[in-house]
Amino acid sequence: MEEEDRRWEAMDMDCLFIIFSKLDLEALDDLSVSIPFVCRSWSAAARNPLSWRILNFRSVDFMPWSSLAKRFKAQYQISRFSFSGFIKLAVRLSHGLASELWLPPLASVEDLILASECCPRLRKLGLPNLTLNEESHIPSLLSKWKELQQLELESKPSNFSQLAAMIGQNCNDFIELKMPSSAISTEDVSAIIKFLPKLRSLDLSRSYLPKKELLLILEGCRELERLSVKNCVGFEADEEVKTKACRIEKFEYEGSKMDYEGVFEVDECDDLYVDVI
Repeated sequence: MEEEDRRWEAMDMDCLFIIFSKLDLEALDDLSVSIPFVCRSWSAAARNPLSWRILNFRSVDFMPWSSLAKRFKAQYQISRFSFSGFIKLAVRLSHGLASELWLPPLASVEDLILASECCPRLRKLGLPNLTLNEESHIPSLLSKWKELQQLELESKPSNFSQLAAMIGQNCNDFIELKMPSSAISTEDVSAIIKFLPKLRSLDLSRSYLPKKELLLILEGCRELERLSVKNCVGFEADEEVKTKACRIEKFEYEGSKMDYEGVFEVDECDDLYVDVI
């Protein structure tokens, strides 16, 4: 009896849920092609929505020649593997309970639309760089995630003000924005202050951020607890900046400088590119 109790397949189902939900970033790989084929109890646990609350697709290789693609096709006896097909499986298994979604660069606007329809309870969302056409869909999609608290963008979208307005109107608990490697304008800062008044954490690291705009953020975002402007171009953390930032619990400004010295990358199509170079 003691030996049987130590068998993994005999483990309590609730314990399996907890273990599978805490797997590392390769969890989606394991949950789809490894765990379900161990035994019946593991298969049942892998299909439970609690095991699919965190949908992090960023560390998994979805290319057709990847190990995951080969294993997936072999296990499910299919001839073609794609990210779009995989995300459909993942959101279906989450049964609307997914709380985190981190999309890879190859995600399409159709994948975003699917997520907005099937994952209404997202609290954390990470988006890759998008085309101008894809960006136009984001504000309306964000309006569907009423519980959204955190948004991570690889860089500032061209319609950021509209995006911020939509978040402000629909996401009452929104508190964290990460938008590095961007050119921050007065219009952007105004949108942050006006539409995201409850913001507690803001990450604009590696951005073009003039001192004027930084001071506006420090003055206008009254609930900020963390502000990261590390390795930015456009300001130096002088006494005026530090005095304004003294009320913020965690102010990160290391590596920021006034002038561009060839180590900062910015989109050449951005309106502020001429100021950076």
